[in-house]
Amino acid sequence: MTTMPSGPVLDKGLANTIASDSRMSFIDGQQGILEYVGVDIDSLARHSTFEETVFLLWNCRLPKKSELDGLVAQIRAEYDIPAPMWDLIRAVPKDAVPMHVLRTLVSALSMFDPEVDDASPEANQRKAVRLLAKTPTLIANFDRHRKGKPFVKPDASLDMAANFLKMLNGEPATATMARALDVCLILHADHGFNASTFAALVTISTLSDLYSAITTAIGTLKGPLHGGANEAVMHLLDEIGDMSNVESVIRGRLERKEKIMGFGHRVYKAYDPRATYLKTFAKKLAEDTGNLKLYEMSSKIEEIMAAAVGARGILPNVDFYSATTYYSIGLQVDLFTPMFAMSRIAGWVGHCIEQLADNKLIRPRCEYTGPHGVKYVPIDDR
Repeated sequence: MTTMPSGPVLDKGLANTIASDSRMSFIDGQQGILEYVGVDIDSLARHSTFEETVFLLWNCRLPKKSELDGLVAQIRAEYDIPAPMWDLIRAVPKDAVPMHVLRTLVSALSMFDPEVDDASPEANQRKAVRLLAKTPTLIANFDRHRKGKPFVKPDASLDMAANFLKMLNGEPATATMARALDVCLILHADHGFNASTFAALVTISTLSDLYSAITTAIGTLKGPLHGGANEAVMHLLDEIGDMSNVESVIRGRLERKEKIMGFGHRVYKAYDPRATYLKTFAKKLAEDTGNLKLYEMSSKIEEIMAAAVGARGILPNVDFYSATTYYSIGLQVDLFTPMFAMSRIAGWVGHCIEQLADNKLIRPRCEYTGPHGVKYVPIDDR
C-alpha cells in the first residue's frame, strides 16, 4: 500500500507522483521489466501480434481465438476513411510536418463519427476501433499525397502492419518487413503514464470525447523530449555516415557533454526491455534489406556508450534500434513519430476507457511564487 502525503507537495515533472492506478502495463525501471497486463514485453514481441496485444490491453486478458478473430474483423472493417477525409488529405500542404498533419486529420475524423459524443462504454469501444484502424490510412496516404503518388485504399484482407506498408509503398510488403513493423507496433503500444498518455487522461477526465483525448496525446507526442527520439537517432546515423567516423563523432559528443539520442530513459536504469528483441530483429531486417551498415554503426555506438556511460544506467532504449528498423522498411525519417502514434493509440484509448470507468477530474495544484499585495496603478500613472 502506497502512503500518500497528508498535504500538497511540490513535485516538478510529477516523476514521484502516483496520479492513478492501471491494470494495463507494469514498469520496473531498475530491473528493466515491462509487462502488458502481466505478460512480459519480450514474449509478446516474439510470439504475439499487434492485434492480439490490443485485445490484451483493452480487455486486460489474452483473447480466445474466436475473440481475437472478432476484433481483427472489426478493425479491418474500419480501415477506410469517409470520402471527405480523402479530399482533406488532398488539401493538406505537401510540405506540412507529418505530426501536424496527423494531429489535424485525427481531429477531423471526429466530425464524421455520429457517435463522437456518445460516452457509453459500447460507443467508446467502437470509436477506439475506428481510431486504431483509420490512422494508418491517414499516415500512409498523406505520404503518398506529398510525393505526388495516387492514393492506395486499404486492404481488408491484410493485418494492420501489412496493410499500412501496402498503402505506403503501393505494393505488398515482404513477410519480414510486415513482421518487423508488427513487432514495433507491439513494443510501442503502451508504457504507463508517459507524457502523451497522461495528457490524454487529463482531457478525457473532463468528460470530453475520445477524439479530443487522442488529438491531445498526438500533440504531446510531437515534442522531441517524448516522441522524436528515433528521428534524432536516424539523423545521428546520417551525420556519422560511415563506420570509420563512429568513434570520433560519438566521443566528440561525449566530450562536449551532448546528449546521444536513443540512450537513457526517464524510467529505465537497466537495458530497455523493449530493445532486447528489437536489436536482434533489427539486425536480421538490416541484412535482408541491404542496410547492414546502419546496424553495424548502431552496434559500434552502443559499444562505445556502454564503456563510457553504461555503468550509470545510460543504455539503449527502444528508439535506438527502432530507428534502424523503420528506415529498413522504407519509412522516411519524419514518419517515425507518426508510426509511434499509430501504435500508441492502443494504449491511449485503453487508458482513457479505464479512466472513464472510475473517473475523477485531473486537476493538480501549483505552488504560487509571485508577489502579494501589489497596488493597482491606473494606466496613465504608470
